[in-house]
Amino acid sequence: MGFLSSLFGKKEAPQRQLDHPSKLNKGDMISLDDSFALPPQLRGQQLRVEAVNTYEYERKQQTEWVLKGHGSDTIFLGLDEDDETYLALSIKVNRGQVEQLFDLDQFSQIFEEPGKAELTTQSLSPALATDFEQWLSPQYHQVSFAGFGYFHRQDYRGQKPPQDADGATGDAFESYQLLDDDEDKAIDIEVYDGGETDIMLTLYRPLSDIRDYWPGA
Repeated sequence: MGFLSSLFGKKEAPQRQLDHPSKLNKGDMISLDDSFALPPQLRGQQLRVEAVNTYEYERKQQTEWVLKGHGSDTIFLGLDEDDETYLALSIKVNRGQVEQLFDLDQFSQIFEEPGKAELTTQSLSPALATDFEQWLSPQYHQVSFAGFGYFHRQDYRGQKPPQDADGATGDAFESYQLLDDDEDKAIDIEVYDGGETDIMLTLYRPLSDIRDYWPGA
């Protein structure tokens, strides 16, 4: 066997083909388009996959990729799959930023039944405009109210998240979503047990905005 190995050489394992965001694993890298259609946190950025998480709902699961580049912003990537597949690119905003971006009385209506809130973006200061203008639309309407799910800080693609004697093992949350009229921008909100709330600004973009893929080690 050793003679044959030396004669024909050691066969190298084929390199993993990475050509679609659904195949991304921790350690992989992507580069985004440098188009001015993208906000500065995304434009021309090289981003590394730092973690792969799972959202578990009653009838579906969704994967979330946590991306970091050279800047301080963490970018969250999902896939919006309908007739076509789009990138869902998100950043988190804190309570102080929410107070500057939206009217809080309007914003509070998101959590009130029947879940049909309308939200208007306020005029932005120059500093806020630089950071957030391309993430925002002037008007939003609510499309989901108190959807229940579990968040898992693990990759469960192709398998069902584990359960214990009490049921699901993830962090329970309620989700709320608002869309703009063109349905290419969203506000996504997750409220966890204990009241911790994550608020995300989301852009829906074509898959072609990812210009290159690099498999990790």
